[in-house]
Amino acid sequence: MAKAKKSLMEYTAIGTLAARLVLNNLPMVLVLGVLGTAYIANAHYAERQIRTIQTLSKEVKELRRQYNALKAEAMLKSHRANLEEEVARLGLSKEASKPRKIVVGQKVTVVKKP
Repeated sequence: MAKAKKSLMEYTAIGTLAARLVLNNLPMVLVLGVLGTAYIANAHYAERQIRTIQTLSKEVKELRRQYNALKAEAMLKSHRANLEEEVARLGLSKEASKPRKIVVGQKVTVVKKP
């Protein structure tokens, strides 16, 4: 007995059990495909967000260092001795007497201590 040759249509025809199973469950296969795509997209998005967070964390650390350096410099310059040096460069000097109080519209009485 000779085997009958199969035609091209028989090879491409959907006749196997697996192909029928896929076609019968095509909506479920599509849902699983969409869920798989969403899962992969979410993983890529999460990795990108992590990279962004790490970059911003490094930037925040650098800005914090700069802030602390500027704050320390400002504290150093605000000491009395440093302020006096800066003011002396401008040609200003410290007043020897206390500042006088100016009162407008009131009669001022001076009480002397005995």
